[in-house]
Amino acid sequence: MVKKNKMARSKKQIVYDRLVIEKISSEGAGITYVNDKVVFVDRAVPGDECSATVYQKRKNFEKAKIDELFVKSDMRQDPFCRYYGICGGCKLQHLKYEEQARYKQQSVYDAFERVAKVEVKEIFPILACEQTRHYRNKMEYTFSNRRWLSQEEVDSDVKMSRNGLGLHVPGGFSKVVTLEECFLPNEVSDRIRNFTKAFCTENKMKFYDLLEQNGLMRNLVIRTTTTGEVMVLVIFFENDEEKINLLMNELTDSFPEITSLNYIINEKRNDSYPELDVVNVAGKPYMIEVLGDYKFKIRPKSFFQTNSLQAKNLYDVVKDFADLKKTDVVYDLYSGVGSIGLYLSGECKKIVGIEIVDQAVEDAIENAALNNVKNAAFHLGDVNDLLNEDFIAEHGKPTVLVTDPPRAGMHPDVIKAILEAAVPKMVYISCNPGTQARDINLLSEKYNVEKIRPVDMFPQTTHIENVALLTIKNS
Repeated sequence: MVKKNKMARSKKQIVYDRLVIEKISSEGAGITYVNDKVVFVDRAVPGDECSATVYQKRKNFEKAKIDELFVKSDMRQDPFCRYYGICGGCKLQHLKYEEQARYKQQSVYDAFERVAKVEVKEIFPILACEQTRHYRNKMEYTFSNRRWLSQEEVDSDVKMSRNGLGLHVPGGFSKVVTLEECFLPNEVSDRIRNFTKAFCTENKMKFYDLLEQNGLMRNLVIRTTTTGEVMVLVIFFENDEEKINLLMNELTDSFPEITSLNYIINEKRNDSYPELDVVNVAGKPYMIEVLGDYKFKIRPKSFFQTNSLQAKNLYDVVKDFADLKKTDVVYDLYSGVGSIGLYLSGECKKIVGIEIVDQAVEDAIENAALNNVKNAAFHLGDVNDLLNEDFIAEHGKPTVLVTDPPRAGMHPDVIKAILEAAVPKMVYISCNPGTQARDINLLSEKYNVEKIRPVDMFPQTTHIENVALLTIKNS
């Protein structure tokens, strides 16, 4: 909406004199409308009145940045982090948390209304997160010899180091914001990260050049548990044994709280490392996390929910929706380290997990033994390939299916296999309501959506987890 708006135009810029923000997009930008065109305004919230300059123009929408804020919405709060607006995390910290929760609830509803276009019989209120800062148990930092510079640094005549260790600048692949503090992990992550950056700089260990693809120091991954364990994984681009040993020894001596110290050599062009060998230098090659009555062994390459405290609440929603009986055979698709399947194992006859990452399957098997769970089996392979008539004939027809796929959702072949199997009940967990709604639209051929419940695993960000219960339609 434009309020007494005057629009100034030049060959390169459009400036809106007065905009009134109406709602929030799925990416966290404020939304208003000018002449039936959508205008997305960065870091604006409903109720704001502002002037803004367009920096991206398309046929059906524009993107703009606030020039001046005339009226501040009651939903707005002062950002608490000095890197707000620079680094790629915590994009919603200018929005009060209760409003973040309301926005996320609406975003899930919109995805199902717009994409799924199926009736949802019951929508439960979002399960908000009690701990809205320092909740992440895993952080992945990037080394760069082209760190982001503030305008003050750019204008300065003083020669300064370009070494950086932190998070990427949005839209800037090669630029990294050096962080001295971060409100996502706990304080031990800050101390280890800051120490590592200083030590590597002092000892002339070359930081990675993301454009030229060279340098020793590439990534730093720090993981923690609610029980106080700390895992550090350093990823090097070059196999320089002398410098690697120097850093590993210094980390061991300086941080006795590290319970698992590891490294990987990644000489590939991309940052992924599932297939690469991990070298355990000190401590255990894993750490143990506890959710409810269950313990989970997590290795450096294992996927695990990044918010442990809220993960238990998420799994409780899954358990409630599944409403299992002792006779149920549960298929756990994309089972990871077995956390969801094992959490449900005490309520059913059998758990059958399918996972494509070999180390995750190994972890799941070990986690079953660790928890003395006898009724769970985990199988290595692509869900697209394994979920077929032969597999079902061998392991038993599922009565309940639990699926927690990647953000991209389920492959069409998996959806086809589920439809053919006609499993009576399905619990679909997703960190991307858009792809979840798309998949449920396809599944609606045979399934009703009984209820959904969003669970906020990621405060201060636009991300949201959603749990949906589907039941087979009467034939």
